[in-house]
Amino acid sequence: MYIHMFSFRFKPGVTTEKKRRIVSEISVFQGQIPGLLETSVGLNISPRGQGYELGGVMKFEDKKALDAYEGHPVHQQLLSWLMPLVEPIEVDFEA
Repeated sequence: MYIHMFSFRFKPGVTTEKKRRIVSEISVFQGQIPGLLETSVGLNISPRGQGYELGGVMKFEDKKALDAYEGHPVHQQLLSWLMPLVEPIEVDFEA
């Protein structure tokens, strides 16, 4: 199994509505992306978040599924409007 973790700092002007839309759209990846076993995403409540307001974890069945996720059309569609709004950090590792 492979774990994909991510967190976003939002650029100025990103509304609460857009933040909720991001959470919603990532949540529905489940069942649309082959090999994605589990998805958890939400707004950060930690006082130690260093400006990262949203975080998530995804579990993939294997490295092939994790690699395929990057180019999957559903993921690419999200990235097309998301990336101008965030400063992301990502961590991937084998579990």
